[in-house]
Amino acid sequence: AQLRYSVPEDREPGSSVGDLAKDLGVEVWSLAARKLRLVSEGGQRHFQVDLAAGVLLLDSRLDREALCGQSPTCSLHLQLVMENPLQLHRVEVDVLDVNDNAPQFPKPEVVLEITEVANPGTRLPLEVAEDPDMGSNSISTYELSPSEHFALSINVRGDGVKMPEIVLEKALDRERVAVHHLTLTALDGGNPVKSGTVKVTIHVLDANDNPPVCDPPISTVYVKENMLVGTLVTKLNVTDLDEGPNGDVEYSFKISNNAPGKFTKLFSLDPRTGEIRTKGPLDYEESSAYEIAVRARDKGSPAMEGHCHLRVELIDVNDNSPEIVLTSLSSPVLEDATLGTVIALIGVKDSDSGDNGQVHLQIATELPFKLVSSFKEHFSLVTNGPLDREKASGYNITVRAVDSGSPQRATQKTFYLRIADVNDNAPNFSSPFDTAHVQENALPGTSVFSVSASDPDEGSNAKLSYSILHNGMQDVPISTYFRIDQDNGTIYTVRALDYEQDKVFQVPVEVKDAGSPALSSTAVVHVFVLDENDNAPTIVYPSVPKGSAFHQTIPALAEPGYLVTKIVAIDADSGHNAWLSYQLQEDAEALPFQVERRSGEIRVAQTLRESEDPHRLVVEVRDNGTPSLSASVVLVISPEENNVQDFSKSLDLPKSSPKDTNLTLYLIISLVSISLVSCVMFAVVAARCL
Repeated sequence: AQLRYSVPEDREPGSSVGDLAKDLGVEVWSLAARKLRLVSEGGQRHFQVDLAAGVLLLDSRLDREALCGQSPTCSLHLQLVMENPLQLHRVEVDVLDVNDNAPQFPKPEVVLEITEVANPGTRLPLEVAEDPDMGSNSISTYELSPSEHFALSINVRGDGVKMPEIVLEKALDRERVAVHHLTLTALDGGNPVKSGTVKVTIHVLDANDNPPVCDPPISTVYVKENMLVGTLVTKLNVTDLDEGPNGDVEYSFKISNNAPGKFTKLFSLDPRTGEIRTKGPLDYEESSAYEIAVRARDKGSPAMEGHCHLRVELIDVNDNSPEIVLTSLSSPVLEDATLGTVIALIGVKDSDSGDNGQVHLQIATELPFKLVSSFKEHFSLVTNGPLDREKASGYNITVRAVDSGSPQRATQKTFYLRIADVNDNAPNFSSPFDTAHVQENALPGTSVFSVSASDPDEGSNAKLSYSILHNGMQDVPISTYFRIDQDNGTIYTVRALDYEQDKVFQVPVEVKDAGSPALSSTAVVHVFVLDENDNAPTIVYPSVPKGSAFHQTIPALAEPGYLVTKIVAIDADSGHNAWLSYQLQEDAEALPFQVERRSGEIRVAQTLRESEDPHRLVVEVRDNGTPSLSASVVLVISPEENNVQDFSKSLDLPKSSPKDTNLTLYLIISLVSISLVSCVMFAVVAARCL
C-alpha cells in the first residue's frame, strides 16, 4: 500500500506527520510486535516512528530549498517494513513550502548606460532577483520607483521566470540630467509579503544609438544527451544596424543567478561568431534542460548590447542500466511453506525517463517462485510451487531487470535462498525383515544382530534412536530376553537362551527420529536359537531308580535272536545332538547278549548254557553331540525254566534285519530334509510377497 502525507517545512522536530496505525488499519500494539521499521530511500533520516502512539514524527527540521532546490514539487519517499507476515508500505511525504526567504538581488547596486539618442521604448534588461521559495511564495512582481523618463516592464521567460526591464518612455537630454537614480523592488507572493531592493544607476551617454538585436530574443533547441563534445548546438542570429565598430558584435555568457556558472562548464560560446557548442558530456538524469543567457555587445562608444535567451532541452537516451535493490530476504525458508509465501522484497530503479525507465523483472521459469508486482517499481518474490529440501537444499535465484529502451539494457542480481528442513520423512530400515542366529546358553550381553535405518532429513530430524517393542507373542516380555543399543541399533541378549524352551524369537524393532512431531517405522528381526548339546539322554524304559538294577527273566533255552527287552531313551536336544546310540560297556563283551545300536533292543547273541547264573549288563546310551553326553542302565538277566509254549513263542520272534535297525535313522533324515525344504520355500514366498 502507499500512504501520502504533507508537512510544512521548518516544523519543529517531534511534530506529528500522520497516524500510521490508523492509515494502515492495524492496532497500535501490533506495530512493535511486527517489528515496524522505517527505511529512507535517500539514505538520510528525517523521520521517526513512535511505536507507542503509532504515529510518524519529524526527526529533524526540514528545509525544502535544501532538499529539493527549485523543483516545483518536493517529496520524500520512505518505506515501512513489517514482519509476521512480511509487508512493505511506501510512504510519500510532501514538503510544503513556507515563505521563509525574501527576494534578493545578486548585487546591491546595478549601473546601466544608455545613449541620449535612444528612442522611447528602448529596453534595459535588469538582473533577476532570487527567491529560493517556490509557488506563490516565489517572486510575484517587481516595482520601480517613480521616474519621468523610465518605466518598468516585466517579461516571462520560457521557464516561467519573470525578467524585469527598464523601458525608456521619454527622450533623454544628457545636458539636463546625466545620471538617473532608481530603486527596483522585488516582491514575492507570500503572506506576509517579503521584498528585496536594488539601486539602479543609469548613465546617459552619447553616440552609438543602435543596440545589437537578437532574432528571436528567446529560443529553444533540442539535443540528445549523448551528443559528442564539440558538437554545434546553435548559432545566434544577432543584427546591429550601426556600421563600423558600432555594428561589430562580441558575444559573452551572461551568468544567470538561478544556475550560476553551471552551464558554462558544459557549453562554449565563440565570442565572434556566436556559435554555441558542447564543452562537456551532457546527462539528462542530472538536468533535463539548461537556460543560457548571452550578451551581444557592440564596439561603439559607448557600447550597446542586446540579450539572447536560449533554452537547451535534452532528449533522453537509454544510457542507464536498471538497478536492482534487495530490500528484504527471508532466508532460510521452511520447506513446507505454503504457496504465496513472501520470500523477498525487491525494488528496481532506472534513472532514464519514459520507456527507457520502464523496467520489467523476470526470474527463471523452472524455479518454484514467481514475482508479484506490489506497486510501482516494487515487487514481491513469493513461492509458486512445493519446496523439498531433500531434493534441493537451496536455490541460486537470479533476478533479471530489463528496461523498455532501444536498445534494451539489463541488469541481474543473484542471491542464495536456503531451504530449512522440516520433519517430513520417516526413518526407513534397510530391510523390514531380518534373520539372526544365536547360540543357546550364550552369555548375557552377546551381540545378536545390528539393524540400520536412514532418514533423508537433517539435524535433529535425522537423529535416530532404536527401541524394542513388545509384540505380545511371548508370555514373557521380549525385553527380558533382548535389549538394543538406542544409538547404533545393535541387539544384545539379556540372559542365556534355552533352545529347548524357545527356538525362535520375533523381535520387533522401532526406529524413531528426534523431530517434532517424531516419525517412526518398524522392522522385525527373527532370532533363531541354535541348539547346543547341553542335555544328556534320559532312559525312560526301563524306569529304574538311580543306583538300582532292572531285573529281567528269560527262558533258559532261549535261542540266539531272542528279544530280551528294549531300552527306550530320549534326548531334549535336537538334530545331531538328539541322535542316540546304544551299546554295552566293554566289560560285557563276553556275555551272550548284544544290543542293537539304533533301536536299543537287547537280544540273545548265543545259546545259553543250562543252569547259567544271572548276567549283569550295563547298557550305555550316548548322543551324537560334541562333546557327546551319555546315560546308562544296569540290567540283571536271569534265565529260568519256562513252558514249551513260551519257549516256542520266543523262537517265533522275527529276526531283526539291518534294514529294520536303520529305520529310525532314515526317518530322522527324511524329517530333517523335509523341514529344511519347507523353510526355504516359505522364505522365498515371503520375500516375493514383500
